[in-house]
Amino acid sequence: MMLCTLVMGMLDNNCYLLADEDGTAVVIDPTMHADRIQKEIDSHGWHLGAILLTHAHFDHVGAADRLAANGAPIYLDPADVAILPEMSHGKLTSPTVPYPDELTVGKLRFTVLRTPGHSPGSVCLLTDGLLFTGDTLFCGSCGRTDFVGGDPEAMLRSLRMLSDLDFEGRVLPGHDGETTLARERAENPYMRMARRGV
Repeated sequence: MMLCTLVMGMLDNNCYLLADEDGTAVVIDPTMHADRIQKEIDSHGWHLGAILLTHAHFDHVGAADRLAANGAPIYLDPADVAILPEMSHGKLTSPTVPYPDELTVGKLRFTVLRTPGHSPGSVCLLTDGLLFTGDTLFCGSCGRTDFVGGDPEAMLRSLRMLSDLDFEGRVLPGHDGETTLARERAENPYMRMARRGV
């Protein structure tokens, strides 16, 4: 498994490329600059098998339409599709596929964790030693809940669920640097609040 991180846009979004040993790749949260993302894929000799969106906010989906033109499906939770125009500001217009509980792309296998709060359809993606948390969990913080579809109580439930995971690998958020669940349990005030049941 090979991982590449591209930091792009005014909000310094993390766009992740993950590929199996046969070169089948997924892109997680293609924020913008489809040409740059495709160039990175091509430079490794990879083939884009799917586009995985942790949620539908405009800064996470801007390159999805153009990348999907080559035939890769776009996965998005239906709860975000329901308010897609407000969330994506018109940047995502292609059809999307609902996430199953378990998703396989090539030899990559993901467990899809539904983590509403930042948006109603936010998901985290768990694979071998990696947890992609989108805007649900950041290093020392969590996603805002004052946007359309945000829900503070749902966010606390989602953070509690993540806190309870038996996972010791790398946590890769939608913005800022990577972290671990152990660190967040100890230091993140929002996760600590969620663990207290407040």
